[in-house]
Amino acid sequence: MASSSEWLCPECKRATEVVLDHSAGDTVCSECGLVLEAHSIDETSEWRTFANESGDNDPVRVGGPSNPLLSDGGLSTVISSRPNNANGGSDFLGSGLGRWQSRGSNPDRSLLQAFKAIASMSDRLGLVATIKDRANEIYKKVEDQKPLRGRNQDAILAACLYIACRQEDKPRTVKEICSVANGATKKEIGRAKEFIVKQLEVEMGQSMEMGTIHAGDFLRRFCSHLGMTNQAVKAAQEAVQKSEELDIRRSPISVAAAVIYMITQLSDDKKLLKDISLSTGVAEGTIRNSYKDLYPYAVRLIPSWYAKEEDLGNLCSP
Repeated sequence: MASSSEWLCPECKRATEVVLDHSAGDTVCSECGLVLEAHSIDETSEWRTFANESGDNDPVRVGGPSNPLLSDGGLSTVISSRPNNANGGSDFLGSGLGRWQSRGSNPDRSLLQAFKAIASMSDRLGLVATIKDRANEIYKKVEDQKPLRGRNQDAILAACLYIACRQEDKPRTVKEICSVANGATKKEIGRAKEFIVKQLEVEMGQSMEMGTIHAGDFLRRFCSHLGMTNQAVKAAQEAVQKSEELDIRRSPISVAAAVIYMITQLSDDKKLLKDISLSTGVAEGTIRNSYKDLYPYAVRLIPSWYAKEEDLGNLCSP
């Protein structure tokens, strides 16, 4: 019991002090004993620890959210090990419960491992949870068809993440995906992507929507890697938008890299072609060829507020 502030008691017809009964969640009038509020919820912070182990200070007493992709919804019970021998080790596997649990087959074991790998790659790329969840769904659909035996698992998982990024309109380059794919090569990821798309199209009975890639989808991230100024980034974004009106038959990533190369030539903080290549993952020769295609349209592409027409003479000739 604990006293609290004054409440208006309808029985006493006046404001009286109340007593809080934390065990029952009741607010009781101290004068007449009338229960003014029953089963109230304490919304303050809870500092109790509900773990059995004395060294575990985690106050969380619930599990994670349910996962509809798992057969048991992710709500199965796992008996945790606890150190109880003289050396601080665990006798869990030597116990009867431990032996039975280790013998039991978990149909979702491979799925859990795959989801864990996808989550790790997503975290390393800084992707949002919706992309990770979409990648999990794609992998689950492909895994249900049981065609993955003998295939490169790392490439399959990376391809699922690549497709998820495309479908969520947050595309990443294959090279970016490859950097977190645990050794899978770009060629292997490309083959895995084609395989997954084919499998899902057979399941759906129609072509699979992958989303359209635009140069602007990569531009801000590339500019950030290069440490470009806000003014240069804004000019590059406008140039990329205008480039979509032109008939430039280059990949969006190559166009983004070429636009960055063009914009940085007109700024005080010039970037070397080698640095742009490293940041964008586009070969220097490809950037040069894309720049060659964009150069005749420099007057239309470069915003007038960023560089005057006479300043465009500072651009190097392709």
